[in-house]
Amino acid sequence: MASMLLNTMRGCSVGPSWAMRLGARSLSTTAQLQAQVQTKSKKTLARPGVKNIVLVEGVRTPFLMSGTTYADLMPHDLARAALQGLLHRTAVPKDAVDYIVYGTVIQEVKTSNVAREAALGAGFSDKIPAHTVTMACISSNQAMTSAVGLIASGQCDAVVAGGVEFMSDVPIRHSRKMRKTMLSLNKAKTLGQRLSLIGSIRMAHLSPELPAVAEFSTAETMGHSADRLAAAFGVSRLEQDEFALRSHTLAKKAQDAGLLQDVIAFKVPGRDIVSKDNGIRPSSMQQMAKLKAAFVKPHGTVTAANSSFLVNTNAHIRPQGSLRTDGASAVLIMSEEKALAMGYKPKCYLRDFVYVSQDPKDQLLLGPTYGTPKVLERAGLTMNDIDVFEFHEAFAGQIMANLKAMDSDWFGQTYLGRKSKVGTPPMEKFNLWGGSLSLGHPFGATGCRLVTTVAHRLQKEGGQYGLVAACAAGGQGHAMVIEAYPQ
Repeated sequence: MASMLLNTMRGCSVGPSWAMRLGARSLSTTAQLQAQVQTKSKKTLARPGVKNIVLVEGVRTPFLMSGTTYADLMPHDLARAALQGLLHRTAVPKDAVDYIVYGTVIQEVKTSNVAREAALGAGFSDKIPAHTVTMACISSNQAMTSAVGLIASGQCDAVVAGGVEFMSDVPIRHSRKMRKTMLSLNKAKTLGQRLSLIGSIRMAHLSPELPAVAEFSTAETMGHSADRLAAAFGVSRLEQDEFALRSHTLAKKAQDAGLLQDVIAFKVPGRDIVSKDNGIRPSSMQQMAKLKAAFVKPHGTVTAANSSFLVNTNAHIRPQGSLRTDGASAVLIMSEEKALAMGYKPKCYLRDFVYVSQDPKDQLLLGPTYGTPKVLERAGLTMNDIDVFEFHEAFAGQIMANLKAMDSDWFGQTYLGRKSKVGTPPMEKFNLWGGSLSLGHPFGATGCRLVTTVAHRLQKEGGQYGLVAACAAGGQGHAMVIEAYPQ
């Protein structure tokens, strides 16, 4: 597949310096978009007999590079902070919520149901059920759609959903041989049996097992897969660096303008108050070009500069960057009827959504390409109807590969069963407040950030429809259409 894609994608219309040109355009047009205050007059996606489900509010802790200010906490501490921030923002009575769902990826063994522990710690009623879901990078997406399902079915009227990831302290296991020996020691009945087992321990048994961001089915790391995907679609190192610089530049602009309204201040015990994401650091093309390949060495194109928080020893160019972020998010989802009865003005309607899955080897990160046309079809919309796009940025090469796939008639016909291409999002509508490359990516928390950002952008820019799309490990993906609430 890779060679076929490479030959075909070289003919795509997306040129090598597109990101800088369109990035500059998006910077210049942001003010114009923000000047609009009235939602565009389009058809609503409300359906007769179908309950309207709304996002009342969404918050998140600042997303921080792992090993920094949050280093001494635990996952439930961050989740609790997000829940308390949501309670403070909404003043919702703690016993008015019917259910709580949280997403996470790498679970702390002491708090395997982190939703329950965080809810109790935040002061929610102990009568409110809570459970935790996991679906890689779309775990909080799954938490939100689980909430939508509970409300749509009539089981609940108000559900809190969210996600958390804590990479500063991941569970590290003994080797399997060491674990077996320790379990046998626990069962040993005589001193002789215990001494025999202790004597069987070898130095190799002491080697720890670290959690890896790798596919179980292919044993390939996500970064290596992103590098191969970029090569298959003919995405150059220059294109990736340009897009990464765009993400950081837009994130910094949004942060300075106070647009990241979902971020709550958090007093970290024993440390300072944290109120901003700490991974937003616009660099320069010259500095980014100095970095070496992070995965496919020496000729790969994925680096710490064009990935979402990969560990990088040169902090001046790109601090500890992809796959290393701590953070939590939370959203309050209600039936429209319940929200209005409680005096809330919702931010948006949560409309159609889809989950997709494809080959985890060669199409691991193409979730947005597969999910976008499906969710648009379900909603009866086209790409031209969408005013705000928010795609998860795992890697710049992953974003670029998706854009090229969406712009390819051949890919649409061969892999999507379409007559023609999906079409690419206009960059003046795409991730205008930065993305995971710059804001950070706590695996389990990013989905809520995407949805809340769409809601805020629709309000700020006067749009009516937004689209969220994300890829995830296992070759999975998610897409959702969001409709602005009438202002």
